[in-house]
Amino acid sequence: MITIVQDSINIQEVITSVIDSGAGGIDVFIGITRDNANGKKVLWLEYEAYEPMALKTMEQIVDEARERWSVKKISIVHRVGRVDIGEASIVIAVSSAHRKEAFEACRFLIDRLKHIVPIWKKEFFEDGSVWVDSRK
Repeated sequence: MITIVQDSINIQEVITSVIDSGAGGIDVFIGITRDNANGKKVLWLEYEAYEPMALKTMEQIVDEARERWSVKKISIVHRVGRVDIGEASIVIAVSSAHRKEAFEACRFLIDRLKHIVPIWKKEFFEDGSVWVDSRK
């Protein structure tokens, strides 16, 4: 499951999608909208994506993870549009025979995604908004 959605992410569905009888562990990263950034109160976030390229690049980083670690299944779901405080903007799940590979692959996937996938984040505050460098 590699997809971009406009509505709330079904976190349990993402986790269930990576269950495998040969997997002894599943690692999950859930990116949640927090209520502050740089000392300012965040009201909500908005994400935009160049979807055809974003999906292609997400598939590329999944292939890279598979080359580096022995994983069973990988799912990445990223949300676009408005994401309110406490809601998930991204869920990554990785299953593998052993926990080490799942942890390492999951961390690689979120870090690589933030650096190369064409998805942009805008933070909204009481006094305006700002585009955020997602590579941080």
